[in-house]
Amino acid sequence: MAVPKRKKSRSNTRHRRSAWKAELPSLVKTTEGGKTVYRLPHRASVVEDSAGTPLFMEYKGRKVADV
Repeated sequence: MAVPKRKKSRSNTRHRRSAWKAELPSLVKTTEGGKTVYRLPHRASVVEDSAGTPLFMEYKGRKVADV
């Protein structure tokens, strides 16, 4: 295991940690049935019937899981 040669100061440690920022998810705008929907790319989506009851999950037009 690598061992640092010198002690890293508290300010340097905190400065390094502060460089990691959370980023906003990139949403994809699609239109389904005349309704605009924003989704996360590369994620399965829930398919609902007209009453709003979830039926199954689909990804790229294929059924991948039951709800």
